[in-house]
Amino acid sequence: MGFPEMSNDCLQMFFRGKPPVTQFFGRAYLCQSQLYTPVSTDNLEQFEKFIIHLLKAIDFALGDTRYYFLIYNASVIYWRNIRPFLKPGFRHFLIPSLTQIVLALKHPAEEDKDWTAELMIELLECFLDASRFEEAVDFSSTAAAFIKENVPGRYKQLFSIMVTLRKIIQTLCFYFYADTFRLCSPMSSMPAISPEASLANLWRLLSRSWMDQGKEIELDCLECDCEVKKLGPKIETYAKSVVEAQVKVIRKLELILNRAIRLRDPNVIQAVCATQWNICLPLLQPNLQHHVRKSLLAIAEILEKIDSMLILLRCQVHMEIARIEEKGDRIEAAMEHLQKAIDLDNNGQYNEYLKMAFHRLNLNTILYKSLDRLEDQASLMVEQAKKGTPKDSVRKKRSLLMNAGRALAPEAFQIVLDSENEAKVASSKSKGQISYLCARAEHHTRSVEKADGHLKRIGHENEKERIKLWSEIAKTARKQGVWDVCRAACRFCLLYDDCQTTKTPKRRKSKSSDLCAILQYQDLLRTLAEVRFINAEATIHLLRTEGVEFNDQPVLPVDINLHSSEQVSLQTGHEAEWSTYSSWISNLSKYAMENFLRAARIGEELNEAWIVHNTVVYILNHNKHLIAAKRQREIVESLQTLFSAVKNTGHCGNTTIFVTLCNALARALILPWIPKPIPKPDEKKVTEEGPVKRKKVSAKVHEKLVCEFAMHLPNGSVPDEPVPIAMRQQVIATWVKAKQLVQQQIGKWQGSEDEGNDEGSSPMAKLFIGLEMYSCNGLGLMDFSLPSLSNLVKMALECNWTDSLVQLQTMTRLAHFAYTIHDHELVTFCTQKALDLDDKALGNTEMKKKGIQQMLSIAACTQGKSMMENLGGKKHMRAVASKSFVESARFAGEAGDIDLAMIAGRHFWNACLPFIGSSADRQQLKLPTEVILKSIIKASESKHKQVMYCFL
Repeated sequence: MGFPEMSNDCLQMFFRGKPPVTQFFGRAYLCQSQLYTPVSTDNLEQFEKFIIHLLKAIDFALGDTRYYFLIYNASVIYWRNIRPFLKPGFRHFLIPSLTQIVLALKHPAEEDKDWTAELMIELLECFLDASRFEEAVDFSSTAAAFIKENVPGRYKQLFSIMVTLRKIIQTLCFYFYADTFRLCSPMSSMPAISPEASLANLWRLLSRSWMDQGKEIELDCLECDCEVKKLGPKIETYAKSVVEAQVKVIRKLELILNRAIRLRDPNVIQAVCATQWNICLPLLQPNLQHHVRKSLLAIAEILEKIDSMLILLRCQVHMEIARIEEKGDRIEAAMEHLQKAIDLDNNGQYNEYLKMAFHRLNLNTILYKSLDRLEDQASLMVEQAKKGTPKDSVRKKRSLLMNAGRALAPEAFQIVLDSENEAKVASSKSKGQISYLCARAEHHTRSVEKADGHLKRIGHENEKERIKLWSEIAKTARKQGVWDVCRAACRFCLLYDDCQTTKTPKRRKSKSSDLCAILQYQDLLRTLAEVRFINAEATIHLLRTEGVEFNDQPVLPVDINLHSSEQVSLQTGHEAEWSTYSSWISNLSKYAMENFLRAARIGEELNEAWIVHNTVVYILNHNKHLIAAKRQREIVESLQTLFSAVKNTGHCGNTTIFVTLCNALARALILPWIPKPIPKPDEKKVTEEGPVKRKKVSAKVHEKLVCEFAMHLPNGSVPDEPVPIAMRQQVIATWVKAKQLVQQQIGKWQGSEDEGNDEGSSPMAKLFIGLEMYSCNGLGLMDFSLPSLSNLVKMALECNWTDSLVQLQTMTRLAHFAYTIHDHELVTFCTQKALDLDDKALGNTEMKKKGIQQMLSIAACTQGKSMMENLGGKKHMRAVASKSFVESARFAGEAGDIDLAMIAGRHFWNACLPFIGSSADRQQLKLPTEVILKSIIKASESKHKQVMYCFL
């Protein structure tokens, strides 16, 4: 009934009163032993008291046959309560007591022989676990005789244990001989087999099966692990086929786990569970968790059953199951698993998270009780907002999230939230649009400043819990598109950054508590890094609502109904207001960039490459417009910070992103030093002073080093870290330009592979370098010593191309350079090779398809121009050239490039001029002319014009 103290008092009174020697005397000992039931393996003193009182009951029962039933009762109580000691490494504590119980149960009056046999087998396993093999050999003989005589059904189980004992082979042979002689006796109906042959056959079977089942299961686990490892980086793509392959392996492991359970070997069971857990890890994403729920439940159940010492694994499994159950609205089951995880979290690694999660779920079970703590109120409202259905209005979701924010910051949150409320802006529309924009900017600035003093007002009480709550509000608002609440919540959450909360914990006397504090600190920093990302994205969203891209400047509003002179008069006198608004926009961009860079610094501090990698992806994606417009110089400091962070933490296995970053940084450094292409002839050259010149050289050298660093990254030969050849081509182009600016020749580069330089180690890299050298010559800078163009063509044919567009670009560029040196044969060869790629070059994106069509148009046009230069009075060659121009126009029309279409049309017209005088020739030109015109119309009507991949 759960009153151990009362039970203890009653037993003390019973023993002090000189009780009669009856069965109740023995029962009293049994009751007294249960008062000291061992809960864990830590308290051996309690375990010893339990054993002492239990053995007293057995000794009492052995004195009288009438009380033999108490021996059985004692053995059952014993078996139920020693479970904590059945895990590997602790069974040796059971040997003395279990030996006495087994001996006591072997009395003739005991009817349950199966129970005695089971305890004998367990005792034998205890001997094996304690490595007491000699005692195991002696006891196995006794157990085998007893089991064969009384419980033959358990002999197979005993036999499997005996096989593991190398020192009892002779004992096994004895039983084999005995069985064989029995089978070969005259009374047996089986055909006679010599004892030696029978024994040899049995031993071969034994050796084959003993291979042994545990090892066989472990090999099966290894095969499953290798099967998943073969998927390699594809696992990170989460493609349907890859996920299905992983699920198939997990289902196979479920069957293997059942085999391991039947084997009853804890070590094998743990090996299977560990393998299954590792394979389940990639599928713990929110939309894939249902695939692994069954497996995780099986792992948790069997590890609990064997009381496995893989405590951390068990804790993590229960945590993930709790998340899955919570997502399925099975709150009670989730709380049960969280409680188990809390009990298993011995070192406190997840203590804070688990307790907060358990408390949060517990709040959901409280229906009719008002919550006193503001944090609890906020937590409950966030949970209600999370559970909203897609049909719920944004207004409803916003209301819940707003109330959660107000609970944590009653006054300040509403003020910050009103910073984007146009109704709160002082009426300035009557003064003009610029005045209104200025008023909005000033109102926003004043409102968000109110958040700065929030921590001073409320102090640092429950700060870690509040950080988690603010982050949950921000994440939920981001997911549901409630952007103003998201931005406000992020501001309040990030108030805790760079303050006492996020300072590195000092060393303490206790190592375990110190480790726990460090883990909590790191988890807190990860949360703040996530909020930094969300805040930056939300700020960029605010910029876009203002019609401005990230790191761009606003454009003066224009009233199309007014004359240009009236526009100027309206803007006059509003310069200060427009400056205020522009500064506000610039500060928002700066604020977003600071959030990204702070997240990168957190990743660098934690040495977690994935955080830095995400920062790089965010910044490159949100600054694509700057990179496309060659304005990388505006963000060069941010790119340098990211480059340094990635070098320190590693590139997270994604070298493509890192190479993209290197190229963007290198171009940002090099762009200011590239002279303008066409300087005015009357313009005087300004001589530069020494220090400035040294600064330029230093910057250009740094840019060259960045490129060289990127070029030495894996080139795709390593399966785990492939870099697309298109990306490597861009880095090589930047590197060659840097070499030209610092006036360094690229070795004695002649396009052969027998030079011992590292600047073009692979044929493809040498090919790209040679092409860029041709591109850079003739621009008024240092000219490179060019390799032979025919050697470059030979290299291009020998390369193994993985990108059809890059291959097409390369052949087209080779044709262009051959045309510039008037090598007609090489032009014809290269253009024909390029045009032959029409069917082979497949584009998996719309932009790539258009790029392929553009390259084909240029190749066909170059072919036609070369023919026109080499007519040699052959009239039919002019007709062939005109066909090339028609093909060029057709490709340009498919690409939607009006410029290429018009160029092809002009060349077609010039080629056909001699034919216009003849009516018969004009009739033959009708169809090609119609194709040209249709292509021009198609290109001009194209709604989505793509910028040509111009490398020429």
